[in-house]
Amino acid sequence: MKKQIKTTEAIFPMPVLLISTFNDDGSVNVMNAAWGTMLDRDMVALNLTETHKTVQNIKNRKGFVVHIADSAHVVQADYFGIVSGNREPDKFAKSGLTFVKSDVVDAPVINELPVALECEFVEYLGGNTGIGVIGKVLKTSVEESKLKDGKVDVDSLEAIAFDPYTNGYYKVAGRVGDAFKDGLKIK
Repeated sequence: MKKQIKTTEAIFPMPVLLISTFNDDGSVNVMNAAWGTMLDRDMVALNLTETHKTVQNIKNRKGFVVHIADSAHVVQADYFGIVSGNREPDKFAKSGLTFVKSDVVDAPVINELPVALECEFVEYLGGNTGIGVIGKVLKTSVEESKLKDGKVDVDSLEAIAFDPYTNGYYKVAGRVGDAFKDGLKIK
């Protein structure tokens, strides 16, 4: 029997995405965003309000980078989620992480994180039902040590997910099946 619980802001644990941008002065800003997804093979959607410094930067610079947070950097990921770039201009410098400038968009790529999707700003969809930032992925890069046979090895990424039910972070690991194959057993 199911028991009714309080509705949260998410359906299930969400990916922890770290969105990096440049501020007007060229310093780096990063925010933690759990509400992001792919709209198409090369399009991302980030459900972010315009009050975020990151959104202002994306609109001004026309570029951003989406990183997959990993368990090795959970402290920095959480810090980027609890400290606002509107109030702390040196928040990236305080994290101890480093970056290189993307060669395809006006945004920083964080060196220590295993996956980076370098995105060009397409549009902002606001209002009560707007999704927020839409971007076109121009380049995806992955640390070589996190690849197996040329594909991302999800277990070695040690990507983290945010659980809105308990406010916890969990590692994403342990393959349990084969998509587009296991269901054929019922057919």
